[in-house]
Amino acid sequence: MAGEFDGQVVIVTGAAGNLGSAVSRQFAAQGARLILLDRGGERLAKLAAELGGDPLSADLADAAAVDALVEQIEARYGQINVLAHTVGGFEAGTPVHESDYEVMERMLNLNVRPVYVTAGRVARHMVEKNVAGKIVVVLARSGLKGFGGGAAYTASKAAAQRVVESMSAELRDKGIHVNAVMPSTIDTPANRESMPKADFSKWVTPDDVANAILFLASDRARAFYGTSFEVYGRA
Repeated sequence: MAGEFDGQVVIVTGAAGNLGSAVSRQFAAQGARLILLDRGGERLAKLAAELGGDPLSADLADAAAVDALVEQIEARYGQINVLAHTVGGFEAGTPVHESDYEVMERMLNLNVRPVYVTAGRVARHMVEKNVAGKIVVVLARSGLKGFGGGAAYTASKAAAQRVVESMSAELRDKGIHVNAVMPSTIDTPANRESMPKADFSKWVTPDDVANAILFLASDRARAFYGTSFEVYGRA
């Protein structure tokens, strides 16, 4: 039985993480030809061995590095059909008036610059190759409203959402879909450790978020442009 993404070349960033690995497994189950992007290491190697994907690494905030990566993928696969961008980071706890600017720089470098650079460079490839591709970025519900101690994080997630929306407006008439998923708290070991008294049953699982990503990357989402798909569970 054919998979929904048979033969499609799919890049998953942060592929070895809790969410990225769930996304990668679901794409693999649907026949995708996977490019597994992460910082290397044993987890990425094991995932590539399990799924048969191509493990690669690059600084996704560095335009020259991403350009070289896209050229490498073009040379091997011909084109890129889907980018699923799961990379991001969280840092909070200190009020703005007690913080230096370094926390803001870290959050922008983790949550905004890789979206702008990586999604932008992949989109350029799609335009140049006339690929009706799909770009799906993982955001966060926290980007909708600030909270005490979270100015840098929430601002960075809000900025990433504006990048997604702007890219969608720029690319939709070229047949390229740019959308996002916006989870609430994801049930991961790190989140359980940091919030041990929470009701984990209300959180969304990595597979819940992966389901939304695959939907937005599929032809079933042909009417979706610039959306931030809410994946909140009961949280």
